[in-house]
Amino acid sequence: MTTTVRHYAAKGFTLIELLIVVIIIAILAAIAIPQFSSSSDDAAESAMGANLSTMRSAIELYRVQHTNTYPSRAPTGAAPACEGDAGSVVDNNATTMDHQLTRFSNAAGHTCTVRNANYPLGPYLRAMPTEPVTNSATVLVVTAAATTPPGAATTGWRFVNTTGQFQVNSTRVARDGNTPLANK
Repeated sequence: MTTTVRHYAAKGFTLIELLIVVIIIAILAAIAIPQFSSSSDDAAESAMGANLSTMRSAIELYRVQHTNTYPSRAPTGAAPACEGDAGSVVDNNATTMDHQLTRFSNAAGHTCTVRNANYPLGPYLRAMPTEPVTNSATVLVVTAAATTPPGAATTGWRFVNTTGQFQVNSTRVARDGNTPLANK
């Protein structure tokens, strides 16, 4: 009688096969990870563009309804009665700008947290948007574009309240490599 010896091969992968799979995964990860980080930077710049557009529209609407005066300028005359909190009245000030865009106002620029007959205008924004590239919501209010250009070490927004120019307060260059963020 002859017996046949059957050798069963071990079921599984060899070390070489596993190494090849690991190397392929590493190559794919090396290609894909920079693409993901690039897309998040692109998304931040797109959000920045949307925030700039929103802010510029709100500023222009405020100017039209407030006798060609841009937000951040101190209101003229005495403030009418306000059932809520009155806003800031400091000239050329970021807090004044924030209150004038996010609260109810009258044509002179006085603000109040409650809408009534004395404060029929606004609000133009729910809140000041964050500049998404540097994640800052600060606004630098200047009266002349040439005296305070965008700064390399600064963040947030820059608003020239004599011309209505609203931009990113930075000298950083956009992802295209040519356009400064301040010129977006």
